[in-house]
Amino acid sequence: MKIVIHPPVGSQRHQLVQTAAGSASVIDCPDYETATTEIVDATGFIGKLTPELLSRAQRLTWVQSPTASLEHFVFPELVEHPCVLTNMRGLFSDVIADHVLSYMTCVVRNLHLYLRQQMKHVWEPVGGEAARTSYAAGPGEATTIDFAHRRLSDCTVGIVGVGAIGQEIARRCLANGMQVRGVDPHVTEVPNAGVKVWPMERLGELLAESDFVVIAAPHTPQTAGMFGADQFALMKQSAWLINIGRGVIVKLDELTSALQSGTIAGAALDVFETEPLPRDHPLWDMENVLMTPHIAAASPVVPERHLEVLIENVKRHVAGEELLNVVSKRDWY
Repeated sequence: MKIVIHPPVGSQRHQLVQTAAGSASVIDCPDYETATTEIVDATGFIGKLTPELLSRAQRLTWVQSPTASLEHFVFPELVEHPCVLTNMRGLFSDVIADHVLSYMTCVVRNLHLYLRQQMKHVWEPVGGEAARTSYAAGPGEATTIDFAHRRLSDCTVGIVGVGAIGQEIARRCLANGMQVRGVDPHVTEVPNAGVKVWPMERLGELLAESDFVVIAAPHTPQTAGMFGADQFALMKQSAWLINIGRGVIVKLDELTSALQSGTIAGAALDVFETEPLPRDHPLWDMENVLMTPHIAAASPVVPERHLEVLIENVKRHVAGEELLNVVSKRDWY
């Protein structure tokens, strides 16, 4: 039994993989040419597979993608090949859920606007008097109600794509008293949370009910371009779109138009159809837009988890056991 790694992972990680593999051979290929030779009799491959490498493989039964997303990994020959493909999903759920809840908290408490005011040295409650209503609480008493600042528990969140990340977002939202909706082509409920998940055919209903629409879906042939003008028109005018899935899911020009026209209230985006976002793009200057540069999954815990999954799958491959994170190659997840 033999496992090939390319691109190379370095001596320290190579040694850890070799230890996990026991008597099986693990080759950390220093260059592509070496990989084309070593893969011929390999049973496992870790790294970036190419059509050429696959064409040379004669005994390959397992391929480990170093990433969770597969849109840049899968190709037709791999889909048709009998090997099992595994990915790195499930490593980021809590980290990305933290990011999403940060977006939401920022919006309901207007922190994105107060930060801008801070830079200008402005002391002024967001919304001004137009956001406040006074009423008589009793003889000679007046009370003011502020409508510019909300609580998370006032809001309904709709989650598009209820896999591991979407489920963790749902749990965090429930813990904050929010109403949670979800749509997914395969998942029917959030385990241990009591949240029912609707089929994709009810996406329009989810959009109409949600104060926050969170895209947590992967990039697949079915999700590319899923969100455009038609979907924004179904959302509440007061709703915010949050995308931590994949940028290609949202048509950037149509989102920009929806924000400029007031079709929806705002957007919090970690991923974009074009990355990096061009410096002259209108989104940069919109007060109703929060942007982060594709870092929602960034955390020092992720590399540790990545190695744990890799080591476990190496052990399982050598032992002939069921692998972790097996994906549907045809569906890209």
